[in-house]
Amino acid sequence: MAWNEPGGGNRDPWSGGGRDQGPPDLDEVVRKLSDRFNNLLGNRRSGSGGGDSGGDSGASGSGLTGIGLIVGIIALIGWLIASIYIVNEGERGVVLRFGRYMETTLPGPHLRIFPIDQVEIVNVEQRRFREIGYRSAAGGGRQPAIRSVPKEALMLTQDENIVDVRLAVQYQIKDPRAYLFNVLDPEAVLVQVVESATRETIGKSTMDFVLTEGRSDIVADTQSLSQAILDQYGAGLQIITVVLQDAQPPEEVQDAFADAIKAREDEQRLKNEAEAYSNEVIPKARGQAARRLQEAAAYKEQVIAQAQGEASRFEQLLMAYQQSPEVTRERLYLETLETVLSRVSKVLVDVEGTHNLLYLPLDRLLKTDKGANMSNGSSTGGSLLENLPSSSSPSSMDGSAATTRLRDLNRSREVR
Repeated sequence: MAWNEPGGGNRDPWSGGGRDQGPPDLDEVVRKLSDRFNNLLGNRRSGSGGGDSGGDSGASGSGLTGIGLIVGIIALIGWLIASIYIVNEGERGVVLRFGRYMETTLPGPHLRIFPIDQVEIVNVEQRRFREIGYRSAAGGGRQPAIRSVPKEALMLTQDENIVDVRLAVQYQIKDPRAYLFNVLDPEAVLVQVVESATRETIGKSTMDFVLTEGRSDIVADTQSLSQAILDQYGAGLQIITVVLQDAQPPEEVQDAFADAIKAREDEQRLKNEAEAYSNEVIPKARGQAARRLQEAAAYKEQVIAQAQGEASRFEQLLMAYQQSPEVTRERLYLETLETVLSRVSKVLVDVEGTHNLLYLPLDRLLKTDKGANMSNGSSTGGSLLENLPSSSSPSSMDGSAATTRLRDLNRSREVR
């Protein structure tokens, strides 16, 4: 039978029921949901006696209870979600209850009482950076544009000169509670403290010391003094490094200061060259002095030995002379003549011979003397006897006759 035929009950395929059937009862739906929640919680519904009016009022009350229960469960879940918080690695959670500090929590999940508890998350491992005396701004090129801040950069030295100082401070939070509650603006306090410490340090130093070899000392003193002041204030900050980016005189005197720096560099260069020359010359002089001393010592030993030898020879000669004076005197005279005559060219002339003209071969004598000088005094020193030509000398003398004449001459000298 079709749905639109008589007796079909007006059951169209869209409504799922007869045309005279109304919408489903809302109370019935709520009652069913309440029954299901009661079954989950272990509660049983009471008996259904008491008439139709009692059943209607019980259904309405159970429906309202179910709605309240659902709302309560949802609220409980939302409260639990709002009460759970997570602290990441490198952070600390500062718990406040009605604005009062309660505790500092470590990384991990934690539970708070919402909404009376508040949690401030503080990153204690992040390294922060502040600039003093200048500000970096993003420029068009690769290098950032640097803008000077004269109010922070210009400082007075001990010798009443002005220097332009630029510092970069790297710091981190070491105490979250002190960082949040002790100081209103910790970063501003940090800048003021470092600036004040730098002015104090530079005020105790001269301009040359600040601009040349005193940079490391100034940085160390500034960091230690700034940290002491921050600890005294209880700012909860830890200074990691202080970097002196630049320290130079103001622009008005930079040219004159550049000339002074150049002169100082020239002075240092000349000193280094002088030290290098000194290191080169002094060892040579010391070596030469040592060599001269050794030569002098050797000459001293030689002279002493020679003198001792001559003294010993003289003592031996004295002993021989005391034993036979005549023989010793004759021997000494002959040895002396032999030594003297052996070094020069000689011509022996027989004065007792009868001849009218004496011919001396001067050319041969000169050649002989020249040859003797070139040979540095040879043992022969020339011929002991030059024979005169037969045309000029009627007779010749042999070696024995010459020796005899020398002895006679010696005797005649002794007689005199």
